[in-house]
Amino acid sequence: MDLSLLLILIHDLSSVSIRLATIALIPRWHSPSVAMAWLLVIFFWPIPGLVLYLVFGSFKLPTQRAERHEKILKDLDRTCCAAWEGERPEEKDLPGDLLRLSRLASLAEKLGDMPPTRGNTIDIIDSTDDMVRSLASDIDTARHHVNLLYYIFSKDQVTGPVFDALERAAARGVSCRLLVDSLGSRQFLKRDAPSLRAAGVQVVGALPLSMFRRDPLSARFDLRNHRKIAVIDGRTGYMGSHNMIEPSYGGKARGLLWKDLTMRVEGPESLQLQRVFLEDWYVETLELLDDRAGDILFSHHGEHVLQTVPSGPSYRTENYQRLVVSALHSASREVVITTPYLIPDESLMEGLEVAVLNGATIKLIIPRRSDQFFVGKAAKAYYDILMDKGVRIFLYGDGVIHAKTMSVDGDLCFFGSSNFDIRSFTLNFEINCVIYGKNSVARIRQEQEKFLEASTELFMEEWEKRPFLFKTVEGIAKLFSPLL
Repeated sequence: MDLSLLLILIHDLSSVSIRLATIALIPRWHSPSVAMAWLLVIFFWPIPGLVLYLVFGSFKLPTQRAERHEKILKDLDRTCCAAWEGERPEEKDLPGDLLRLSRLASLAEKLGDMPPTRGNTIDIIDSTDDMVRSLASDIDTARHHVNLLYYIFSKDQVTGPVFDALERAAARGVSCRLLVDSLGSRQFLKRDAPSLRAAGVQVVGALPLSMFRRDPLSARFDLRNHRKIAVIDGRTGYMGSHNMIEPSYGGKARGLLWKDLTMRVEGPESLQLQRVFLEDWYVETLELLDDRAGDILFSHHGEHVLQTVPSGPSYRTENYQRLVVSALHSASREVVITTPYLIPDESLMEGLEVAVLNGATIKLIIPRRSDQFFVGKAAKAYYDILMDKGVRIFLYGDGVIHAKTMSVDGDLCFFGSSNFDIRSFTLNFEINCVIYGKNSVARIRQEQEKFLEASTELFMEEWEKRPFLFKTVEGIAKLFSPLL
C-alpha cells in the first residue's frame, strides 16, 4: 500500500475514533451547552480539537492545589469564625425586605462560608487616580501588614504612588505581601517585581503558567485569579473591579478608557477580605499567616451590612452564579446590571426572564465597544434574545464599562470582580460583596445612573438592521460561547 494512502487511512480512522470516544465521554463531564461546544470543535477538527480539549477542557484544579484549598479553609474557619460571630447582625438588623434579604444572606453564607457583618463604613471610588491615592495613603498608615491581591498589577504614571508607598512601608518594618496572577501580571513579574522584592516586599505569582502542567500546582493556563483585594492591618479593605493599571490599560491608541468602581471598607468586612487573601497566599506559598483576627476590635460606628462571597473552582459549585440567579428570582421592581462581558448560561437567562415575568424592569448596561473581539461578538448574539424576553439593553459609549454590579429592588446589591459570563461564574477565582439596605445600595445606584446617562438604549428595530455578515460572525461566536 502506498505510504500516503496508509497515512490518510490512519488519519481517517483516528478521526472517527476520536469523534466516537468524545461523544461517549464528554457529555458525562460537562453541562449540555459546554459538551455540545466541545463536540462541535472536535467534529470539525478531530485531532487539533482533542488536543485543545486536553489542554482546556478540565475545569478541575490539580489534586495538590485542591487539597491545599481544602486544608487552609478548615484552618481559617477555626481562626476567623469566632471573630465574625460578634459582628453578625440579627435578622431584624437587615434593612429592607426582611424575609427576602435574610433568605439570601443565608444562601450566601452556605455558598461562601462567610456570614453578613454589621457596623461597616464604605466609600465608593469611581476613578483610578482616586483609588491609587486612597490606597497609597492607607499603606502609609500601616503598622503591621499590607496584603494585596490583583489580577493585573503594573507600574505606570498613575499607579506609581502605590509602588512608592509599598517600599516606604517595607522600609519601616511593615510586612508587605503582593500576590498577582501569573498571566494577568506577567509583564510586572518580569520587569518590576525584582525592584519591589529588593525593597523588602514579598511578591508571589498565583497560578503559575505551565503549558504542559509540569508544575503540580498549575491548571489550565486560562484558569486565572481575577480577584482584586487590598487589606491594611486587618481593619481597612479594598475590593471591586479596579486592576492596578492606568485606565487605558496601556492602549491609549485605541481611545478606550476603562470605567471601574472600588469599595473602600472599614469594619469587620475587611476580615472577610483578609480571609480570602490568606487562603490564596497559603495555596501558593504554604505559608499560614497570622492575621491577628482575634485581636482586632471594631467600633461599629458604620451603618452598612456587608457579606463577602468568594467563588472559583475550589468551591463545590458555582457560588456567585447561584446567588445572582436566586436574587433575580426574588426581584419584583427593578434590576440594574453593569458588566463589560455578558455571556449568559441557561440559568442566568432563566433568572432574567423570571424577574421580568415577576414585574421587574431589567436594565443591562454594557459597552458599545468591546475590548475583546470574539467575546464581544458572542455577547451580541444574545441581544435579540434578551430584548425579546423584555430586558432593556443600554450601550455605554464613554469607554469600556468595567464595573461589575447588580442592584435588585433598591435594597440589595452585588459588587465585585465577577463579570456576568460563564468564565467568571465557573473558571476564575473571583470575589464579590453583597450589600444590604436602601441607604447602602443608594451609593451604587448613583454610579449606575451615571452609567445610564452616558448610554444609549438599544431597540430591536435598530438591532435587526445590522449587516448579515455581522449576524453570521455573532452566530459562530455564540456556538463557542460556553468555552469563552
